[in-house]
Order: sequence, then structure tokens, then C-alpha cells
Amino acid sequence: MIIDKARLYLLRMNLQHPFRTSFGETKDRDMLFVCLEAGGIKGWGECVSEAGPWYSGETTNSCIHIISEYLVPWIKNKEILHPKEFKEMCMSIKGNQMAKACVEDAIWDLFGRIEGKTLQSLIGGTKEKIASGISLGIQQNKDILLQKIQTAVEKKYQRVKIKIEHGWDVGIIKEIRDHFPDLPLMVDANSAYRLKDKDIFVNLDRYDLLMIEQPLQYYDIIDHASLQKEISTPICLDESIKSVDDARVAIEIDATRIINVKPARVGGISETLLIHNLAKEVKIPLWCGGMLETGIGRAKNVSVASLSTFTLANDISESARYYSDYVIEPIFELNADGTLTVPTKSAGIGVEVLEDQINRNSIKKMEI
Repeated sequence: MIIDKARLYLLRMNLQHPFRTSFGETKDRDMLFVCLEAGGIKGWGECVSEAGPWYSGETTNSCIHIISEYLVPWIKNKEILHPKEFKEMCMSIKGNQMAKACVEDAIWDLFGRIEGKTLQSLIGGTKEKIASGISLGIQQNKDILLQKIQTAVEKKYQRVKIKIEHGWDVGIIKEIRDHFPDLPLMVDANSAYRLKDKDIFVNLDRYDLLMIEQPLQYYDIIDHASLQKEISTPICLDESIKSVDDARVAIEIDATRIINVKPARVGGISETLLIHNLAKEVKIPLWCGGMLETGIGRAKNVSVASLSTFTLANDISESARYYSDYVIEPIFELNADGTLTVPTKSAGIGVEVLEDQINRNSIKKMEI
């Protein structure tokens, strides 16, 4: 395929409810989409960067710059035989994993639509449905949180994740266990703690958690290994894993026993497949994390989670949980067994992109 047209769209989308983590509260998102076209066929990618450098060093503006000035110009009007070639084509660009993933996602979608194949079939996914978990942000008080958990249980989500920070950790988990003793439960600190806080995690060890996600700083792989020696609950790394090489190091020193794979965080689907192969080799479980994606990014994540190594419930919820503007059809709805169906309605990412809606709601458009 030869990409002959490319456009960027920036949309401001309001969340149904504010989402708070240890590094701040999100009420709306500036969503960046890239559309690549080859001979009239279009492929779409979604960038998960935030307005500020809170989760990672990338921002929406930095991604616009990298995509429009480097990534797309480097691939436009060049023959690409397979999406995996993109990784080599942009190897000289250091970092900027979310920008790379956005463009690579669009290439995978475009390639699938040209070939008449779904993303799931292209990457070797095997499951028709994927297990869905829910991630609950830091709430104003415990009663609100307990009610949200009760709602999640009633909707049959297969696992509940609670965001934690200093002052909202051991005490709130005790409250949850008092009310939901058998709930499949995990916590996510988003790097809020340091190794000196290890007693907090020793105390959390008693509450039968599935895992503790990213307790320490994103660069503290060695400290995570030290913390794992102090507790029996598995540590799951998120922000620390930006590539298959990071994953290999973390596994070898026992800094992680589970990995949250966000394809956008590691640079795209091709790198995700390398982590999948590593996980299969060393028998470490994976699950797919979310970044408040719209339907385009969500469709990609569901297909990725259909890979055989993604054995734990994923942070991929139903479409209605986050936005009222879905930008795709059909939307994702939670099945009665707490799963989402892998989309296969169309080739590529498996859903139809509502381009008219994207055009109508864009606050910025750019031809590249």
C-alpha cells in the first residue's frame, strides 16, 4: 500500500464523570485522531496522550508535532508491504511512543481494510470475547466508592480496580473488603509511592488483592524488585514498561509478575506482539490497560486483548461508561457475563468510524 493522504483531527470530548487518579482529575479529553488514506481506503488511529505530561512525557501538542512533522512525512508516498515495517521506518525517532502508536494503529487499520481482514485475524487473536474489568478513580468519600463498586458487581464486571494515593489506600481497601470479601480486587497507584512507603504495601498484602499496579516511580524497576521481595501480592508494572526490552529486564529481576500492556504506551501493536511472544515464552500473564479511549482506540484494544497471553480481566469497559459521543458503530456493550465481544463487523479494527461526527466535532483539522 502507498499512503497518499493524511489528516489529523483534534476533538474535545467530555467525560460522563470526572476520573481522578494520584496525578490529577480528568473532566474532558482533547482526543487526537489520524486518518491515513491509500487509493480511497481509510485507516484510523487514536492518540491517547493527555494535555499535560502527567502520565508520560508526551502531550497532545507534542504528538501533533511529531506526527505532522516527522512520522507521516516519512511514510507518505512510500510503499509499505506490512504494518510491522513502520517500526523500522521510524526507529531513529527516540521515544514518542504514543505518537508512533497512533500512526501505526492507522496503518494496521488501513492494511486490514485493504486486505479485507480484521485486526484480530492479522495479529493472531483467538478469543471471540474478552474479559472486562472496571477501573474506579479516587472518589470524594468511601460511600460513593462503595456504591460504584456495587454497581460494577451488578453489571458483572469480572474485576474491580481501585486507584490509590497517600491517605486513600489501606483504610479504603479495608472498607471494601468488609463489604465485598470475595470481590476480585486490585489497586493502582500510578507511581504515587516510593520504596520508603513499603509498609503500606505490607499492610495491603493482607487483603487478598489480585495485584498491585505500578506502586513506585516509572523509572524504579530495581526498587519494584526490592518491594516484591517484601510482599506476596504480585506487582504489575504499567508506566515502567515502554518496550519489550523493558519487559524482559523487569521479568528477569522479578520486578513484575504481571504486565499491564497498553499498546499506545509501548509504541504500537508491533511492539505489543513482541511482548506477547515474550510472555508466552516465560509464562507471565498480561492484560490490556485503558487510557480513556474513544471507540477507535477501544476497538484496537479489544482486538489486542483477544491474544492468548491476555489471560486477566482488562481495563476495557463498555462505551457508555466514558463518553456520549462514540465516533464508531457499533458501540461496545457489556455482555451479561462481564465480557466484550471482539469486533468483526468490518475489516480493520472491526468497527465503522463515523467520519461525519468526527468532522462535525473537530476543533482543529490538519492536512499533512
